[in-house]
Amino acid sequence: MASGRRDAYWYHDKPIDALPPLSSGAVFYREVNELHEVQQEISRIQAFLLQRQQEDGTWRFCLESSPMTDSHMIILLRTLGIHDERLMEKLTAHITSLQHDNGAWKLYPDELEGHLSTTIDSYYALLLSGKYTKNEPRMALARSFILEKGGLTQANMLTKFATALTGQYQWPSHFLVPVEIALLHPSFPVSFYDFVGYARVHLAPMMIVADRKYVKKPDNAPDLSDLYADTPISRGLYPHRFLENFLKEGQSFLATIHDSLQRLPFLPGQLHKLALRRLEQYILARIEPDGTLYNYSTSTFFMIFALLARGFSPKDPLIQKAMQGLTNCVFDYENGAHLQLATSAVWDTALLTSTLQKSGLSPTHPAIQKANRYLLQKQQHTYGDWKIRNPKGKPGGWGFSDNNTMNPDVDDTTAALRSLLLLARRDITAATAWKRGLEWLLSMQNNDGGWPAFERNTDADFIRHLPIEGADTVSTDPSSADLTGRTLEFLGNYAGRTLTDPHVEKGVRWLLKHQESDGSWYGRWGIAYLYGTWAAITGLMAVGFSPTDPAIQKAVAWLVANQNPDGGWGESCQSDQKKTYVPLGASTPSQSAWAIDALIAVSSKPTAELQRGIHYLLSRNQANDWTTRYPTGGGRPGGTYFAYHSYRWIWPLLALSHYQTKYANT
Repeated sequence: MASGRRDAYWYHDKPIDALPPLSSGAVFYREVNELHEVQQEISRIQAFLLQRQQEDGTWRFCLESSPMTDSHMIILLRTLGIHDERLMEKLTAHITSLQHDNGAWKLYPDELEGHLSTTIDSYYALLLSGKYTKNEPRMALARSFILEKGGLTQANMLTKFATALTGQYQWPSHFLVPVEIALLHPSFPVSFYDFVGYARVHLAPMMIVADRKYVKKPDNAPDLSDLYADTPISRGLYPHRFLENFLKEGQSFLATIHDSLQRLPFLPGQLHKLALRRLEQYILARIEPDGTLYNYSTSTFFMIFALLARGFSPKDPLIQKAMQGLTNCVFDYENGAHLQLATSAVWDTALLTSTLQKSGLSPTHPAIQKANRYLLQKQQHTYGDWKIRNPKGKPGGWGFSDNNTMNPDVDDTTAALRSLLLLARRDITAATAWKRGLEWLLSMQNNDGGWPAFERNTDADFIRHLPIEGADTVSTDPSSADLTGRTLEFLGNYAGRTLTDPHVEKGVRWLLKHQESDGSWYGRWGIAYLYGTWAAITGLMAVGFSPTDPAIQKAVAWLVANQNPDGGWGESCQSDQKKTYVPLGASTPSQSAWAIDALIAVSSKPTAELQRGIHYLLSRNQANDWTTRYPTGGGRPGGTYFAYHSYRWIWPLLALSHYQTKYANT
């Protein structure tokens, strides 16, 4: 059988569909050749990945999100007077390449019409770059779309902040999260630490600039007053409907705190100044060695403006280093460049190293040795904010990004530990690191039995009900099915834990409690029900569940029912927003691999659905279109989605390797 791309199974130069029903001998012939093709594809992916490995042992694929980050970089370059026109040219080229025929920009290809805030961000950045004018056709189309969708007053909070900071939008009288909350101890009933860390590092600088109503207008800035579809009186960071509902429902907890503090006659002005100073100290203490804030480009953007608002010079070394850190996060394309929201070197390297070992590469292979040396160097040995809610835990986790030194997470930790397992069995240094990582992971289990991403037991109900866009999804860090399932899979398959283990037992109970009525699970950090269901099935099977268990059977039935005619699976990012499964109408490599891997975990022999899925992976192995670039990583529902450029290699390789290992001798 010819290797490479194909559209049907072939038997003696004729398509199988054209032949009479297969005899048992023909079925055997087909399965043997299918396994041969699977091995060929495994070898092809291995060869590709080995060529892409960096000298330091890492894999550095792009983490692509919306052009908002590119817009932020353009705003910073122009505001700070940094004349890097080569970078400006690349950023604008990338932004313009993503504009659609109706003038809009989208968060994901199948988003209806377009995304208002992303379109405003892109429109503003292109004008600010000086390379485009309002009179050009693409800009006129964008402006028409913006006005049709309600204009700048209907944009999201991040867009309003970016435009307010540069003099294009009016600051409100006060921000709904008062700066004084920074003075309250974490043990207080209401605390700044009720927000999860990645929310705090965005909120801290945003609170400073909003409190100061800080504005720094770039030279030759365009005028965005033509983006208002209504009267200026409605300008402000919050649409009135949010604030009115908030006050009407009696949930104005933090807004009331702010008003009360301002009315107290004995409250000294020094308290307000102290709160601002505390927020500044909070930020400065969380700057990474590369100069970025927690290695997020978005938080670093707001940090730079916050430092300016606090009196720092644009030439201050902290701001200069932050800009260099952001520049280092820019991923160059052949015809453009993209500022990554975060770099994914640790995540990609851990996943690829463990998957390559699953595919047959020995832990002594030079590529695996180099990658594992890198991962050992990236284990974190210092305490971070995770310690506040996990006082008994000891350092030992891994973070997401290359320059992340203080913000470990559960998912990266299990990924690194999977990669290091075989090395830890014969190397004392790796064994010590592995044990320390496992102990940190177990200490991070929430009281409810599930696992969070970054911080234990950080799920305050009142925070999730704040009238701030995304407060219900990105301000806290509750247990999630994908993280709980992936952790159980690690504990079962790599740490030898079973259903009798207390951590496993609690995790299983949480997972079963949160299964959807249709049999699926919602995944927080991937899109979305396919991701969560794969994680849950493989996790439950790893710790000892039977394939005949009703929960497993229900989940499998859901997967089978949602298989596409081409044998693959595909789910829209709309699922993440609507919190219900929305089919994409096409198949993607990573989502198909998740579904296939889940079916492999429960199937003693290759099923018809499995073979169709494998056929999809093999027939689409060299495709290069929108489905191979579709964002299948979750970030901020309705605001940020990630197209991991590594995913089209990682997950198909894992599924094919599991298929080959399990069924080679059946």
